[in-house]
Amino acid sequence: MDALKSILTIYTEATPNPETMKFVVNKMILPAKSADFPTRESAQHSPLAQKLFDFNFVQGVFIMNNFVTVTKTAGTEWFDVNPILKEFIKAYVEAGDPVILVETTDTDGFDENDPEVVQKIKELLHTHVKPAVEMDGGAISFKSFHEGVVTVTLKGSCSGCPSSTITLKAGIEGLLKRMVPEVTEVVAEAM
Repeated sequence: MDALKSILTIYTEATPNPETMKFVVNKMILPAKSADFPTRESAQHSPLAQKLFDFNFVQGVFIMNNFVTVTKTAGTEWFDVNPILKEFIKAYVEAGDPVILVETTDTDGFDENDPEVVQKIKELLHTHVKPAVEMDGGAISFKSFHEGVVTVTLKGSCSGCPSSTITLKAGIEGLLKRMVPEVTEVVAEAM
């Protein structure tokens, strides 16, 4: 029975962003946190991301829970690189090498000192938006609320995704406007 538990599997999921692919592992690799590395330079605290950037077709890396989202360079075909990345990520996780060296903190943490409207916005993002965004290989974080405008940060496959503007305006903005009358607009900053 223990032998079955130790078998590591990995599969891929397409994301709404055609330039990114989600590599899902049957093991938690970065519980309760996320780490976004949009450039090689930003990956200095993640041995896994650094090694992924050694592949000349890797343009960005996002790590969360039990998945790694990889952004490829334009002109690279997923058909050609998926098997390479799957095997690499599987071998890396099986080896037990560190994923990140420096703990990160999420910026959308709940704070009892937040105004009630901000608490409500954070709760809606956490319960209704975050799970859907994570399923697509990305993450969303609350950044600020000022004069009716909610600013969020998009990471992983959501950053630079052609459909993220539609999702942001039609989905997230619509939800927040309906549930929190003080919200007039939602804007995003990509990492």
